[in-house]
Amino acid sequence: CDCCIAPCGGVCDGSLALEDFSDPTALFNSMSSKLQELTDLSKATELFSTGGANGEMFSTSAFWEEATKYFNQVCVTDCTVDYTTINGSSGIRTFTYKPPPDSDFYDIWNTLLNANTANPLVAKITELINASFTFEALPFATCPYNPEFCVPFPGVGFQELAGNSMYCTFDFAGEVIDAIGSGAAEALRAIGVMDIASSATTELGKLAGDFLSAIDAFIVVSVLSFIIGLVFLVVLRFTIGICVWIAVVISVLMFFLGGAFIFVLSIQCSGAGILETGTQTAVAIVIAGSTAVSSTLSGEEVSEDCTGDCQDYRGIQKHSKNGLSCVTWDDPSRTRMSNYQPSNYLEADLEKNYCRNPYNANDTLKHDTIWCITSDELVKWEECLPIGVIVPECDDGHSIEPQEARDILYYSSFVIWALGGIWLIVIICMVKRINLAISLNKVAALFLARNPHIVLIPVVQAIVAIIWTLLWFLSASFLLSQVPADYTPTASYATYTEAYGTGGNCTFWSTITGETCVEGTPGMCNDQWPTGDVWKASAADCEWADGVAKCWRCSQPRYAFDWRFWVSFFVYLWNHAFNIALGQILIAMAVSLWFFTKNEEKGKLGLVPKALKIIFRYHVGSVIFGSFIVAAVQFIRYLMKYFEKQAEAQKNRIMVYVLKCVQCCIWCFEKCIKFLNKNAYIQIALTGNNFCTSARKAFFLILRNVIRFGTLAALSGIIHAIGFVFIMSATVVVGYFLMREMHDDISPFMPIVCFILVSYVVAKLYMNVFGLAVDTSLQCFLCVEEMGLGQDCVPPVLANFVKQQTSKAAVTAQASAILPAQTSTASAEL
Repeated sequence: CDCCIAPCGGVCDGSLALEDFSDPTALFNSMSSKLQELTDLSKATELFSTGGANGEMFSTSAFWEEATKYFNQVCVTDCTVDYTTINGSSGIRTFTYKPPPDSDFYDIWNTLLNANTANPLVAKITELINASFTFEALPFATCPYNPEFCVPFPGVGFQELAGNSMYCTFDFAGEVIDAIGSGAAEALRAIGVMDIASSATTELGKLAGDFLSAIDAFIVVSVLSFIIGLVFLVVLRFTIGICVWIAVVISVLMFFLGGAFIFVLSIQCSGAGILETGTQTAVAIVIAGSTAVSSTLSGEEVSEDCTGDCQDYRGIQKHSKNGLSCVTWDDPSRTRMSNYQPSNYLEADLEKNYCRNPYNANDTLKHDTIWCITSDELVKWEECLPIGVIVPECDDGHSIEPQEARDILYYSSFVIWALGGIWLIVIICMVKRINLAISLNKVAALFLARNPHIVLIPVVQAIVAIIWTLLWFLSASFLLSQVPADYTPTASYATYTEAYGTGGNCTFWSTITGETCVEGTPGMCNDQWPTGDVWKASAADCEWADGVAKCWRCSQPRYAFDWRFWVSFFVYLWNHAFNIALGQILIAMAVSLWFFTKNEEKGKLGLVPKALKIIFRYHVGSVIFGSFIVAAVQFIRYLMKYFEKQAEAQKNRIMVYVLKCVQCCIWCFEKCIKFLNKNAYIQIALTGNNFCTSARKAFFLILRNVIRFGTLAALSGIIHAIGFVFIMSATVVVGYFLMREMHDDISPFMPIVCFILVSYVVAKLYMNVFGLAVDTSLQCFLCVEEMGLGQDCVPPVLANFVKQQTSKAAVTAQASAILPAQTSTASAEL
């Protein structure tokens, strides 16, 4: 019963998927054969063979994927050491295995090891422990560690990971390769290499040296990264529709899968895994659905009711709760659990392969629910659920307590499914707008593919920003370092608490709930931010007052803020915002010029020089004004942060929370301002109006087309994610293979880290320009749609949308012309 060999109620819900031994000798022979392959170095071929005693344990990837878990990493004389080194050596050592003291098997192991009993099973296990767990270890001269760390693995040698890398990795012996094949051996070796390499660590100096040695590969990969970005834009033109619709389908599936996960979590029994519970629930639903369909077609209704231990169950369930098929009770070829025959349990109705709970009144083994003998060779029997029972009872309670928490999860799953259904309906209703967004992304990809030099604009911006930031940082450091002499008090204090203050234990929740807590108090040295520090003078330097020694004094902070810094900081924010705005309007102007150029002349016009000329001649003032607004909002947000730090120094928790909320609101407002400014710059590029007029037009344009803008923003996020993944992964893969060809003697870790960084920068450049090109293309399309301009310039991928809108406008105009005429005729007749 305790070993789950037969159903006996409450202990197990199915048999264990383990090999069954008929007698102690069979157990001894099996275990000793497995251990002999590990302890006898001449049996490497059998160890790696699927026909060996250990089966596929060491010939599949699962073992080698965790190589660092099963192998000890030690220092050896060189990588040529292999398991044959031990043969014929005079310094052979031995190691006898026993579990560590913190192991669950430690006490059981020692009990069996020292057992003196006539029980044949225990005696055989004791014999096995004493005879089969001693391993030979490499000599100390070869492996200068304790024997337990130097046990060679049969059939496994080593080779250097890379030239002069100082790391060894796996290399299989010839007889092992003959046994499993060269392809399998190479695959397992590669998996082991990856696990060993991922665990290897080197010092920072060596990493820097590796990068400098591979600087030529870094330069080549940086250039290739730009080419990969260009290739991505070309490929995107033809695959963007597929990518977007796959992402949309995934978003719908996420709702339904998320709801399913929460539903399963709400019914999960204690001790059961989430995957196991999910599988059982899915099986129950599928079986219930298929049975309902079959019953409807056949017109037969079968009761699935049962009471108590379900001995009275007469339903037609023929699958276990994990979906295993049941075998017929009277199958003559069945040798497992052969005592469960219809003739032995006449009242149990063991019909066909239906689940039942058979037992006689005088039986000692009685199960507590229905079960069946499965078709699986390892799982001999398993419990069943009556058809229609989706949520079974949990005998040991649920994994989530209390009931209220499970109810919240249960009903939340239906809410998520409902939201998923609404989201699906929204997607169906917005198919045309999604297709328009896809076409606009294709236009932006076409623009960048034909004008890749546009990407140099953010590169120049980045260089200017870096230079400006460095110069400003130098001047700001000078201003910050001028701390006034009277910034902190010069007096002495009797106690540390008086000088430094006290900390409190109040939290945000204690403020909300009103629970009792200790408030902090500011000290004389740190009652303003930046805060000073406290130090204690020597006894000879202490001041005395009224017989009390005052030894605690204040030290000044390393920096302080005054009005000069704030002026400098605002100028920095303004210049930074101007730099960003100039890049935005320049790209928007280039896209607008390209969009409204006739299709046959696209690509012949020098976009950037012409855009620069127009902007610096007519629109610099608009850019300055727009960037001033952004800088002012940012300045106010940083000022609130300064006040928050001051309130924190004063131990004023309420004001700290208030200022955090204010900062959050200002941050949201700043995002809105940046979004409106970006669209205002696009309007300036399209219409040539000043900033205020363009901002107003952009605002109302967004209001009129809010769904289009929202759809485009959502899909652009998807394309941005795809772009980052494609450019970064392709760059890293190409860089890795290039490194192996150019510098196979250098560890690839540090160069790959640099490849990741440069590919991120390149992806950021491309996708920022791409996003602005998409937004500009949308406004260009709206100009064509609302104003009827430039229809002969529209890129081909948008031509159908323009025609549709033009046809609608024509029909509307015709209806407007007919309606007044009809009204006049009716009036005359009247």
